[in-house]
Amino acid sequence: RRAGNPSSSPSFHRPMTSHSIRRLACLMTVVLGLPTALHAQAATLAPMSARQVINPPGIAPLVPAYSVAVRDGDLVYVSGMTGIKPGTQDIIEGGIVAQTRQTMENIKASVIAAGATMADLNECTVFVMDMADYAAVNGVYIEYFRVNPPVRAALAVSALPRPAARVEIKCSGRVHAR
Repeated sequence: RRAGNPSSSPSFHRPMTSHSIRRLACLMTVVLGLPTALHAQAATLAPMSARQVINPPGIAPLVPAYSVAVRDGDLVYVSGMTGIKPGTQDIIEGGIVAQTRQTMENIKASVIAAGATMADLNECTVFVMDMADYAAVNGVYIEYFRVNPPVRAALAVSALPRPAARVEIKCSGRVHAR
């Protein structure tokens, strides 16, 4: 870049964003040990993220250490879901097929509550107690992703947090404009 060229002007000549105001205020507070007017302004600004916790009705976390789902801007993250009957903490009866179907319904309810669809999911990770159940899980899973399924990993695990669960699936994606 050449001197005098406006596109080569240093970044400190650009307008300050709320993020840069917060960073400067924190730096001044730490270095100088004094509260500043910028610090006061930074405290009144809106949060830097539009992060929303999503806990759909009937699908509560097993423990308060996590959220069922989180939407951050246009990104959606769904915690590992199992085949719990909505409104309870009980795993549905009927074996791996029934559990996988309920797991996928719980994921779908969480995704919809976050303002997305199953087609918005980009990644899923499947945890199964027995890899012999892999084909049965796939048979149900594909019903929810008939076209352009998300990328996926599948792992056999020795235990899941809910002892009666045979499958757990977590997903993430990006909400697309409709």
